[in-house]
Amino acid sequence: MIYQGNAISVATNGDGIATLTFDLQDESINKLSSTVVGELDEAVKAIQGESGLKGLIIASAKEVFIVGADITEFHGLFEKGEDFLVEMNQKVHAIFNAIEDLPFPTVTAINGLALGGGCEVTLATDFRVMSESARIGLPETKLGILPGWGGCVRLPRLIGADNAIEWIARGNENEAAEALKMGAVDAVVPNDRLEAAALDILARANAGELDYRARRQEKTGPLHLNPIEQMMVFETAKGYVADKAGPHYPAPIAAINVIQKGAGESRERAQASEAKAFARMAKTDVCFNLVGLFLNDQLVKKKASRYEKQARKVSQAAVLGAGIMGGGIAYQSASKGTPILMKDIKEEAIELGLKEARKLFAKQVERGKLTTQQMAERLSNIRPTLSYGDFGHVDLVVEAVVENPKVKDAVLSEVEGLVSDDTILTSNTSTISITRLAQNLKRPENFCGMHFFNPVHRMPLVEVIRGEKTGDAAVAATVAYARAMGKTPIVVNDCPGFLVNRVLFPYFGGFNSLLEQGADFQRIDKVMEKFGWPMGPAYLLDVVGMDTAVHANEVMAEGFPDRMAQEGKSAIQVMVDNDRLGQKNAKGFYAYEEDKKGKPKKVSDEQAHELIKSVVKAEQEFSDEEIIARMMVPLCLETVRCLEDGIVGSAAEADMALIYGIGFPPFRGGALRYIDATGLPQFVELADRLADELGPLYAPTDTLRQMAEAGESFHGSDA
Repeated sequence: MIYQGNAISVATNGDGIATLTFDLQDESINKLSSTVVGELDEAVKAIQGESGLKGLIIASAKEVFIVGADITEFHGLFEKGEDFLVEMNQKVHAIFNAIEDLPFPTVTAINGLALGGGCEVTLATDFRVMSESARIGLPETKLGILPGWGGCVRLPRLIGADNAIEWIARGNENEAAEALKMGAVDAVVPNDRLEAAALDILARANAGELDYRARRQEKTGPLHLNPIEQMMVFETAKGYVADKAGPHYPAPIAAINVIQKGAGESRERAQASEAKAFARMAKTDVCFNLVGLFLNDQLVKKKASRYEKQARKVSQAAVLGAGIMGGGIAYQSASKGTPILMKDIKEEAIELGLKEARKLFAKQVERGKLTTQQMAERLSNIRPTLSYGDFGHVDLVVEAVVENPKVKDAVLSEVEGLVSDDTILTSNTSTISITRLAQNLKRPENFCGMHFFNPVHRMPLVEVIRGEKTGDAAVAATVAYARAMGKTPIVVNDCPGFLVNRVLFPYFGGFNSLLEQGADFQRIDKVMEKFGWPMGPAYLLDVVGMDTAVHANEVMAEGFPDRMAQEGKSAIQVMVDNDRLGQKNAKGFYAYEEDKKGKPKKVSDEQAHELIKSVVKAEQEFSDEEIIARMMVPLCLETVRCLEDGIVGSAAEADMALIYGIGFPPFRGGALRYIDATGLPQFVELADRLADELGPLYAPTDTLRQMAEAGESFHGSDA
């Protein structure tokens, strides 16, 4: 044994080949914490001091190679400032450069995931062999930073600047076949052949069959691009990436600039540019929020995993109510391998549901994600039926009929009598109380809410709603099923609108009050889209459906009359009265035409502007900042109230639900992190000022005032 640490060991095989193995004790994965990087430094120095070595293999003893740096350290490290970060990265560069400069050939055996810093470790060796099931990539731009340990320097020299830009800017994981095609790895083999393949490459390098020194010269010298080629590659890429990333995500463009700046430089000078750019990005608010979002996501996944461990497996599901929503749920279940019955009382609804599922599977085939045979196999997981004949073997039922309590009551009571005593019943309701729906059930402990968001195949969130009598087994099974469907479940308690809709409708309340005071809805949309929302409130209402919004708003007003009841007719009600329901009938705040792909395209409609005039009570000019405040303060305050009322279990879950459920701008981190960023005292002061004019919807809670006075925040130092 040349070296033994808590995460890394180095041993030789007797033939002069050393193997450096990552195996972080007491963890299921390998990650590069500050401590592990320190061990890597010691291990490399031990290898440098060992005589008679002929080669080095870097490998992992776990099911993954290295998932990346330890992101839980990021906020603490990044707050130490740019100089500290530049120095930190330069120390890591020195370690990786020492691996690259060893006086014998080196190879990495990649199993499982090699991401971020884990990928950058592999780039330091001369060769890479990869298992067929492994994936590799540099996802740093998704955290608002860029590869800082040589990824922006080595990868372009290995696979070409254009390919490297695509990998780094997208931040995706790449499968083994893609990595081999690009030249990022030298061989792809079955997992049990990794070590043998690595040893074979070292033997061929030592025999002179493979020129490892030439490989190093490629990686350590300038890129082979003349000035005109450089301009074409980098300037074209910047335009494309800027358009895709948008103005709120600067990291992908910063990464391209680093690659461009280092293109004509030696290894060390290019790495110095990379270290400085990394430090600049690490100090941005976007990075802080995206790292926080990642940590929140991990917390949400851990909570779901704990439920999953207690759950009975859902082997057979059923959805009641076909159509678009039922078809979407059936598709999602079937596509992830859980067979599902799709029941309706009408043949035409069954056909509509099947048509929706077929359409979604066909898109997967078009994109090359599925073969036609795989599509046929997965489609066979959906069994349409007009009867309850096979419901005795169903583990979980999703009721997805119309949003009407009487209809839902009848359907739920009917199906409860036809399933086994331990079958879980769930309702895909967006507003109706789960406690209320459980009143007529014989086994209310087996019933909970399972609220999907539209379109089901795209929206990651599922709200799992616990009613007053819902048992733990029902919640656990529903969470497990949502996870099996590839969704992110968040458990919330019952109240009008649950979490997401309860928070969303004060946002629409802010929108309505702006219209009443003369603000133009198209301008509001533009301001909020510039703020970072995927669509402004008027456009969103058109997508949701005006009649749906009116119904949900009535539920909110009944539940929270002090702040959500509205005097007089709202702009949304005016739209419904004039049969402008949004995209569903091609006219709402906007009119809709089909684009070339057959999708609805919004266009301005003068009639909508004329109709809005009937609700205007005063003419007032608003700045962009005033519009943002009027829209965001009520949404944020309602999120605070949901946390205080125990509707949601933590600030992390509240923020993730809004990001996954209604597209809250991810780079802002969520409603509660947005309050943290504003500063609680400043936010309370702003809310008080608005409440004086606009009433209870804008009034801070007593607990929020106390937190502001005590200098507290929602996310504390977790960040």
